[in-house]
Amino acid sequence: MEKLWLSSYEKGVNAEIDITRYQSITDVFNQSAEKFADRPAFQNMGKTLTYAETAKLITDFASYLQNVLKLPRGERVAIMMPNLLQYPIALFGALQAGMVVVNTNPLYTPRELEHQLKDSGASVIVVLENFADTLASVLPKTQIKHVIVASVGDLLGAIKGRLINFVLRHIKKMVPEYRIDGAVGFQTALKQGAAQPFQKTDIKREDTAFLQYTGGTTGVAKGAVLSHGNICANMMQAAEWIKNQLRQGEETVIAALPLYHIFALKVNLMIFTNAGSRIILITNPRDMKRFIGDMKKERISVFIGVNTLFNGLTNQAEFAEVDFSNLRLTLGGGMATQKAVAEKWKKITGTPIVEAYGLTEASPGVCCNPLNIEAYSGGIGLPVPSTEIELRDAEGKEVGVGQPGEMWIRGPQVMQGYWNRPEETAKAIDERGFLETGDIAVMDEKGWFKLVDRKKDLIVVSGFNVYPNEIEEVIAHHDKVMEVACIGVPNDKTGEALKVFVVKKDPSLTKEELTAFCRTELTGYKVPKDIEFRDELPKSNVGKILRRELKETQK
Repeated sequence: MEKLWLSSYEKGVNAEIDITRYQSITDVFNQSAEKFADRPAFQNMGKTLTYAETAKLITDFASYLQNVLKLPRGERVAIMMPNLLQYPIALFGALQAGMVVVNTNPLYTPRELEHQLKDSGASVIVVLENFADTLASVLPKTQIKHVIVASVGDLLGAIKGRLINFVLRHIKKMVPEYRIDGAVGFQTALKQGAAQPFQKTDIKREDTAFLQYTGGTTGVAKGAVLSHGNICANMMQAAEWIKNQLRQGEETVIAALPLYHIFALKVNLMIFTNAGSRIILITNPRDMKRFIGDMKKERISVFIGVNTLFNGLTNQAEFAEVDFSNLRLTLGGGMATQKAVAEKWKKITGTPIVEAYGLTEASPGVCCNPLNIEAYSGGIGLPVPSTEIELRDAEGKEVGVGQPGEMWIRGPQVMQGYWNRPEETAKAIDERGFLETGDIAVMDEKGWFKLVDRKKDLIVVSGFNVYPNEIEEVIAHHDKVMEVACIGVPNDKTGEALKVFVVKKDPSLTKEELTAFCRTELTGYKVPKDIEFRDELPKSNVGKILRRELKETQK
């Protein structure tokens, strides 16, 4: 499709990026470390590391992998921990040593962890001790040879660190017993690495940086192979997009989404370190009282989140007490932001949520709304520079303006393929290099895109197509609703029928009241036939509501 957006956005934004500007992710961070050496880089639990201090620790960790473990280039290193200071050190350190990072959710069950470690062939893992018991239960079934165990207090200072570790281990009992023979402490690894000279590794754009595993929504979880070039390209695409609003070396960014997720990985560890920002790592955003307490201490300028996080925060009375006078950008992604949530966010913070769209296989950014929007747009905006989008029907033919079609994308951010799955790769990327997204969208006459829904989530009621997003959007506007999810269930008369799962904000809400509300907002076949109230809805690691898990409960 022809690029129509430049005239509708700021003229200073270039339509193309120079993908040769950086050789590797390591180059990006090292340049920031030199340019912003004395500025704060990462902050967590009251401890701040400057860019220079972070760079030194990164080199120490890289030296440990290179000189002590003597790992060959391309070895897979898994990282299994929440947002702590150790995370960026382990991640950038592994990349600097020429390794491939396998980001691993610390909340994985033993089955999920075993699959990812075996599938990736990782031989090293960095794990927070709080989750080491899960690792210990599957370790003999994997190829892991080296285990590095981190503790929450490792980098918080000698006295404070020991105190925090003691409380977590012995008072709060948050570190289950485990036994891993030969495991090395994170601090020990840093000391041993610092004792030996690191030899710079020649890393190229085509070298693999990450095996980033998808959520497994279409079967077993697959590792998307993302090169240094993929990640750097997407970072530059985003940097080009926001350059007129971003202040180099001045932003204070809240990083509440887990760094092991591709959204936070790209935004927090690439875009905003490239800009020399101070990044505040939130270890447990589900503890909203403490989270809001941390925000009250800062004058944040950038907030990265997803719909459920925005929704959860705005329903806390204390959230309105945070000082938002310096907030310049709220970026939403990972899932569609509901209008009711966006309106409440802007009312409290004074700043609109700027929605972006992407997927793991695209490193992840594809589209974004302009940062100068005044209010919730309901769409995903415009393609980022150097990105082409086609909307195709079921036969693979391009559809016209205003017609729904599946998004196919092409650009330098598109993955190399799925790890050891050539057949899956061939299905996902066509002969012209376009990636199938599985998302249905429409484009208006100005080239702006709006998501309709996931192709696989489409519900057909008596021959009519119903998209769950629309139903959820309507129900979310009810004053007594906290969260909602819509799925299709088998029905003898209509083929499929709509069922919604609702978390109440007001205990007085009844099924009859909600059904009556839906009838005023939706045509007959879109009104849910079944309503089930729940205390909570299943969510992914970044807070995306998992419709597939709800579907499985109906079988």
